[in-house]
Amino acid sequence: MTTIKDRGRGRAAVPRAARTALALALLASGALVLGTGGPGDGAAGAVPAAARQDRPAQAGQAPQAAQAEPCDLFRSVPASTEDGPAVKAIKARRSLVVGIDLNSYRWGSRNPNTGQLEGFDIDLAKAIGTAIMGDPDKVVLKSVPTAERIRFIQEGRVDIIVRTMSITCDRMEQIAFSRPYFKTSQRVVVPKSNPARTLDEALNGARVCAAAGSSSLGDLKGRPVKEVVTPENNLDCLVLMQLGKVDATMTDDVLAASQAAQDQTVRVVNDEVRPGVMGVAMLRTSTDLTARVNQVLNDYYTSGTWRRQYDQWLKPYLGDDADRHWPTAQSTLSAQ
Repeated sequence: MTTIKDRGRGRAAVPRAARTALALALLASGALVLGTGGPGDGAAGAVPAAARQDRPAQAGQAPQAAQAEPCDLFRSVPASTEDGPAVKAIKARRSLVVGIDLNSYRWGSRNPNTGQLEGFDIDLAKAIGTAIMGDPDKVVLKSVPTAERIRFIQEGRVDIIVRTMSITCDRMEQIAFSRPYFKTSQRVVVPKSNPARTLDEALNGARVCAAAGSSSLGDLKGRPVKEVVTPENNLDCLVLMQLGKVDATMTDDVLAASQAAQDQTVRVVNDEVRPGVMGVAMLRTSTDLTARVNQVLNDYYTSGTWRRQYDQWLKPYLGDDADRHWPTAQSTLSAQ
C-alpha cells in the first residue's frame, strides 16, 4: 500500500514553557479530539452542534465594515493538463513538495491515535500532488508556519502551499494563486464568558491575537484594540486565550469555527468582515504549475470530490450548505 510522505512533522520551535502550556491547554480543552475516530466513523467523530459557527444575524445584509479587495481575486492562468518547464523540473526531481498545516482541526492536523495527517486541505493537497506526479509516493507534505508561507514559496522550500491561505491583492504581488477553492470571511473568537455581540464590541480595548503573516492582521488596523499579539500559528491564539493571555482571536471564519469545535469554552462572535476566498499558492514564475493545479481543482469539484470532502470534514460545524462555500466570481463580488 502506498502512502504520502511526510516531512516537517513537528510544529515550529517555541520556548519550553510555551510548549508545556500548549500541551496542558490542549489536553484540558479536548483539542485534537480526533482520538474518538475519524469523521467517517459516524457519531463518534461528529462535532456537537454547540460547537458550530454562529451565522451572521442578518444573512441578507452586507457584513459590517466589509472591505472589498481592489483587485480581481479570481485572476489566475487558464487550466491546463500540459506539463511546462516548472512541472517537468518537479517530475525530474521525483518529488512535489506541498506546504501544509498541522495545527488546524479538520483542515490539517495529525490524528493522535493513528499518527496520520488528515483534514480537508490534507486531502486536497494529496489529490493535487497525485494528479500532477501520477504517484502518491512522490508527494511530500511539509509543515509550514502561518508566518512563513510566502517565504517558503519564494525560497523554493515548497512547490505549492495548500493551507487555508486567503488570496489578497498584496499577496498576489508576491506569489501566484490558483483559482479560489473556498469562500471565507473574517470572524472573531472569544471565551463564552465574553458577552460581546458584535465584532466591534469584542475588539474594543481587547488584547487580540492574530497569526503573524495572516490576512487577519490587516483587518485589525485602525480598530480600538489594546494590543495585538502575533504568534506563528492560529492554534497558538487558541492556547493564549485558554491561558488568559489574550481576550479574542481574529481569523478566517473556517478556522474560527475549527477553534470553537476544538474547545467548547470559546465561541464565534455573530458578526463578520471582509468576504474573501482561499487558494493554492506557488511561485509567480511557475505558470504551467498554476495551470495544472487549476485543472485539478476544476476536476476535484466537478467530480463531486470537493463536496464529499466538505461533508466528511467540515459539515459537522459549518453546516449542510457546501454550495455557499464554493467560490464563484459572481457570488463573491456580490458579497463584497
